[in-house]
Amino acid sequence: MIKIGRYVSSILAIFLLFGCEESPKLPYLGNSDVEYTEKGGVFYADTVYPVIPAFTFTNQEGKHVTNKTYKGKMWIVEFFFASCPTICPIMNKQLKRLHKKLSKDVLDELQFLSFTIDPTHDNPAVLKKYQANHQINYKNWDFLTGNEAETHRLGIQNFLTFAGRDDESAGGYAHSGSFTLVDAQGHVRGVYAVTNFDLSVNEQEYDRMVKEINTLYDEHTSSK
Repeated sequence: MIKIGRYVSSILAIFLLFGCEESPKLPYLGNSDVEYTEKGGVFYADTVYPVIPAFTFTNQEGKHVTNKTYKGKMWIVEFFFASCPTICPIMNKQLKRLHKKLSKDVLDELQFLSFTIDPTHDNPAVLKKYQANHQINYKNWDFLTGNEAETHRLGIQNFLTFAGRDDESAGGYAHSGSFTLVDAQGHVRGVYAVTNFDLSVNEQEYDRMVKEINTLYDEHTSSK
């Protein structure tokens, strides 16, 4: 778990370097860019925020899904693996707790996504069994398996959470205990370090996650 701490520290350093734009609601996380357009001899500058790139995975039912499958929904995302002996069961317990905490209206607009970082082992059948063993029977929660390198890259570069191989970690993989909140346009709007390195739960981060999901829901529904 100590090695995971070094990785997560690097991710937090990225946040500090990249910063985020101030927003009357939730910030946009990641490295924004500026696009310039010219109209009638006048140049206009627009801030462009990073979005989650197109992806293709297979869910626990053996169905191919893409980011378009979840179009129009907010996402709460984790990276895990089914044979993880330490942090993953705690993370999924917190997501189940979150599912029970949120209102039906919010849940109707929210998709839970669990990306496995060990796709060689975690095929759809394994993920479906994991889902059953952990009594995760929610229609808006998918477990996804796909290309390992792409999954790790998505975690680090796009969802802003560490996920990757590490022979020194339990199970052969290391990842942070954080969850990522994504809006319906594919922008990362929050990252929450809910599970600590000592496997305890950071209740302040959990409460912040709940609060900001509800804040994003208000923004999401007001734009419809």
